[in-house]
Amino acid sequence: MAGFTVVIAGAGLGGLALAQGLLRAGIDCTVYERDAALDSRRQGYRLHLDGTAENALHRTLPPRLADLFHATSGTPRPRFTLLDHELRELLTKESDDIAYAVDRLTLRRILLSGIEDSVVFGTGVGGYDTGQDGRLVVRLGDGATISADVLVAADGINSVVRQQYLPQARVAESGVWQVYGAVPLTAETRKLFDESMFGIFTAISGPEGTFVGVAPVEFPADTGLRDYMTCSFGARSEWFDNRAGSVRDLGGTQLHDLVTTAVRTWHPRLREIVAHSDPDSLFALPLRTSVPIPAWSTTRVTLLGDAIHAMSPASGSGACTALRDAAHLTDALVQAAHGRDLREALGEYEREMIDYGFAAVRAGAENGTRFLGQDPLPASV
Repeated sequence: MAGFTVVIAGAGLGGLALAQGLLRAGIDCTVYERDAALDSRRQGYRLHLDGTAENALHRTLPPRLADLFHATSGTPRPRFTLLDHELRELLTKESDDIAYAVDRLTLRRILLSGIEDSVVFGTGVGGYDTGQDGRLVVRLGDGATISADVLVAADGINSVVRQQYLPQARVAESGVWQVYGAVPLTAETRKLFDESMFGIFTAISGPEGTFVGVAPVEFPADTGLRDYMTCSFGARSEWFDNRAGSVRDLGGTQLHDLVTTAVRTWHPRLREIVAHSDPDSLFALPLRTSVPIPAWSTTRVTLLGDAIHAMSPASGSGACTALRDAAHLTDALVQAAHGRDLREALGEYEREMIDYGFAAVRAGAENGTRFLGQDPLPASV
C-alpha cells in the first residue's frame, strides 16, 4: 500500500469515519477541514442512527471507539409520533428497527479520536487538477498543493469539490427554515414531556404551516454528559420573512423571542417547552436538498455524504447514509490499494451509493413535503 494516497475534503461524520477506516487498514490519508476546529460551527444536536449506521461504525472504527459509540448513545423508544399544537395525537408509527440517539459533537469527537495527526483544521480543499502522471494535484485553501491518488469530496452540501467535478449537480432550497435548539433535561423539565415524546421523534404541527420537533438525547449514567431534548421550530421561508425579515441575521435571544411568540396560542406545556429552550443553543438553517442526477463517469475523484446526496432531515437518514458511504468507500479503496483496478473499485462504490443515496433523498423530500411543508423535490436532470 506504499505510495497509495487519499485526500479527504471535510471532517464531517463521513469524512472522519472514512479516515478511520483507511488509517486502520494502513492506507495513507489526510483530511483537510476549512473550519478552525471541530466545534467551530454549530450544525445541529441530536442524530438518529440506525442499524446500517451502527454496522458502518463497526466496520470503520477500532473496537475501543465502536464501544465508546455505544457507551455514549441513547436508545429511544422505537416510535414516531405526530401531534397537533393542542397535543392531540394525529399519528403514531412503531418501528422494529434499531435506533440510537446520538449527540452530533460527541460522535464527531469519537470519530476524531486517535487520528488527530491526520486531520488538518483551518485549511480546506479549494479544487484539483490532473498532473502529467495521471495523479491528482489537490489545491488547498492556503495556496499549497499536494499529490494524491484519490480525492474524496466529504465537504458537505456546499462542496467545493462537487461544484468543480459535477457542475450539473444541483442543490435546491426546500422553502423551509428550521431553528435548532436544546432543552436541558432536568427533574423539572422532564415533566413537560409525555412518555411518547421520548421516542425516536415527535413532530408537532401548528397553524400557518409551523411545526415543532422534539427528540431525546439521554446518555448512559456514567458518561458525565448532560441529557437534553432537542427542540426545533420550523416554518416556510415567507413565514419568517413576514415576521422577522432575514432569519439569517437573528441571534439566539431573538430566535427565542420569535419562537416564543409563534407558539403563544399552543398548549401550555408546549409553550413551557419552548420557554425552557436555551437561547444560547438556538441557531437557524435553511433546509436544502440535493437533486438526484444520473451516474457519471468514474475517475480518481469521488464523493460521499452531503457533498453528493444532502437530504431533508424529515427522514432522519442523512448521518446514516454518510456513514454507510464511508464504510463502502473504505472497502473500495482498500481493494484498490491491494491491486484492484481503482476505477473499477470506485465505480462499484458509486453505483451502489447513487442507488441508496438518492433513494434516501427522495424519501426525505417526500416526508418533508408531507410533514414540514417543503417544496416537492425538483425534477432530476
